[in-house]
Amino acid sequence: MTTPPRPRLVYERWTDPAAGEILELSDIDVVKLDLTAPEEQSWAALESAHGYQVATRTDVADVTGGAQWLAGPALIERCQQLLAVCSAGAGYDVIDVEACTRAGIAVCNNSGPGAEAVAEHALGFMLDLAKKITAADRALRGGPLGNRLLLQGSQLLGKTLGVVGLGAIGGRLVELCAPFGMEVLVFDPYLDEVSADARGVRRVTLAELVELSDFVQVTCPLTAETRGLIGAEQFAAMKPTAFFITTARGPVHDEDALRQALETGAIAGAGLDVFHEEPPRQDNPLLQLENVVATPHTAGITVEAARDIAVATAQQWQTLFAGLRPERLLNPEVWPHYCDRFQDILRVLPTSISHEGLTEAHT
Repeated sequence: MTTPPRPRLVYERWTDPAAGEILELSDIDVVKLDLTAPEEQSWAALESAHGYQVATRTDVADVTGGAQWLAGPALIERCQQLLAVCSAGAGYDVIDVEACTRAGIAVCNNSGPGAEAVAEHALGFMLDLAKKITAADRALRGGPLGNRLLLQGSQLLGKTLGVVGLGAIGGRLVELCAPFGMEVLVFDPYLDEVSADARGVRRVTLAELVELSDFVQVTCPLTAETRGLIGAEQFAAMKPTAFFITTARGPVHDEDALRQALETGAIAGAGLDVFHEEPPRQDNPLLQLENVVATPHTAGITVEAARDIAVATAQQWQTLFAGLRPERLLNPEVWPHYCDRFQDILRVLPTSISHEGLTEAHT
């Protein structure tokens, strides 16, 4: 009887060394993908991989040709041993989920561990814009202050928050805003009435949300459904006193339409952590506007979130290679095909029991 092959995991980088430390204790062959090395070396590693913690350097993909290392059809076709592809954090737009599903490859993300960091960042944007904190800072540093009453802000108390996509991040933001007594509206086609009532939010259409909200907060993932979701029509429907905030992905909203809405006073301001091009060029028109507060996709980058995501990432790979069904499986319809391939390649039949269910069974 032959010994099953040792699972091989290829990664580009961890959010924190804790992932590597945990995986060192597992029976998993962990290989670092060096994108500065000759391509042949990188392809040799990937072609032998059973798991791939996908490279997420979308900001340099167009410049360096790094797009070939994202989990698209070309990489999937070339890497025939690949069983699973995972991304760190909630975003998974660097993975072609449909192509993976067709190939029998499981796709996972880690939406929970970074939720606190991103939700706090979103709340920070809300407070900054409403209280004109960055605007006041710019005024103080820019010369004689003049009339400080021109920096009059507003309060969050009693305002209406509209959340587009009530996942882990949006849900945590709702909790953080509870002390402000805000009415919370949610547009999320996957949220049912029972869950909405339990969270104390009201389900509405997108049209209702943008019309009624004082803060429109986008936290949904970038998918075929959400690409271009917020455009000229939605910005035109917002209150002139409303703020647009996004910690999602740039292509969920139309940047030109947002710029026009901000320049014409159709909306009061915007808090942006994401852009169509990242990092954005310094001459990006949005960065020239005084009613914009921006950060370079750093909402989820905190010491705590980096470690939590790394730990969850390592545990997720342990779950996958143990033949258990991962909690954050994004394409559950792949499971039968995935199990067949897992058995053929690693000579072990996976189980439909999740890691969470297994833990409960032993308590």
